[in-house]
Amino acid sequence: MSPVEDLNYIHHFPPTREAAIERLEAIDPQEYARSRNDLEGAVTGLSPYITHGVVSLPEVLNAVLSKHKLGAQDKFIMELGWREFFAHVWSHRGEGIFESLHEGPLPDATYSDEMPDDIRQASCGIPVIDLSVRTLYQTGYLHNHARMWLASYCVHLRKVHWRVGADWMYAHLLDGDLASNHLSWQWVAGTGSHQPYLFNADNVARYAPKAWHSFESVIDRSYEALGQIAQDPRSFKPDSRLGLASKNDFPPLIEPTLSSVPPEDLGFTKPHPELVLNKAVWLVHPWSLGELPKSLPEGTVVIGVLLKDFHNRSPWSERRWRFVGERMAQLAPHLWYADTVTLKEVLKGAQSVSSIDTMHLKPWLSQLATLEPQPLLFGSLEKRCDSFSKWWRVAAQGTHWRDKLG
Repeated sequence: MSPVEDLNYIHHFPPTREAAIERLEAIDPQEYARSRNDLEGAVTGLSPYITHGVVSLPEVLNAVLSKHKLGAQDKFIMELGWREFFAHVWSHRGEGIFESLHEGPLPDATYSDEMPDDIRQASCGIPVIDLSVRTLYQTGYLHNHARMWLASYCVHLRKVHWRVGADWMYAHLLDGDLASNHLSWQWVAGTGSHQPYLFNADNVARYAPKAWHSFESVIDRSYEALGQIAQDPRSFKPDSRLGLASKNDFPPLIEPTLSSVPPEDLGFTKPHPELVLNKAVWLVHPWSLGELPKSLPEGTVVIGVLLKDFHNRSPWSERRWRFVGERMAQLAPHLWYADTVTLKEVLKGAQSVSSIDTMHLKPWLSQLATLEPQPLLFGSLEKRCDSFSKWWRVAAQGTHWRDKLG
């Protein structure tokens, strides 16, 4: 068994609501709080289902509170809060989250706009980095701690610009959420936080299995030394003395292909105007893969849509295309792939067109349909707040669910 397969948090993610509910019912918030930082800890495995709307944040919390008494400061609740906080920042900053929120340890121009081949091929010789990349490619998933280690290494040691790394990781993640992913990379980079996130070999050894340990490598240094490296504009590449290439048995990997078009066998077609003529239409998109609204009028035509405009900017791995496409086919008898201009023309003949709102498709979906808001856990704050601690104090105090807490 490989070091990737040996981790008990590595699962297949069946694209069904039943699989999401099964994971939801298995959550132990106390064990989660105790071991969530460990790569073999009690993580929930729910993130792909939450990202794509198979289950909502309120649904997750209500299910957990039905079995466990939790307080507002419980780690599990706060982690749900982080996801909604990132969405809050995106809703106010829009495209601004794809640029540095402020200067990091070094000016943006210092960092490279290319991901080094040895990182892409999982062959840099540092076990924690190579295994993180292999896990990402082979499963479409990566424990949050490993995501932070990988991002920190890319930005602070190899001097890769955080946006380059964030785009690369997002494309391969099954649970990739643009707000959570890109703002987390900014937090690690120090452009979205007060200081850069650093890690060393001791930290890896504390939270990862032995195969991931990286002593005698470039990260086997004190935090003070790593802080100095983060401030140094040079790229600290692995070398024969400090790297561990000679101790790794992993051959270089070929990075999975990314595509802006879904696989043909998923059955997406061009739009058919006659299907929607004088009909009520409900659009299912990749971030609304939960149960259909019970309030849909009889005879509503349900169509799964993939917007070419978005995927030209953000291509996906085949693994993610299949997760989304197979779940979408369970909900919608008709599957379309088209650009916004084409869909807008086709949908003009419909009696009405509705869907669920999402920041991922905001520039395009708002031209096509009347949008219903996504269910929020903590409520919407009108004023932008870039600090999680400040946002949490306001959001958590004003929520309707507090009377359910222990």
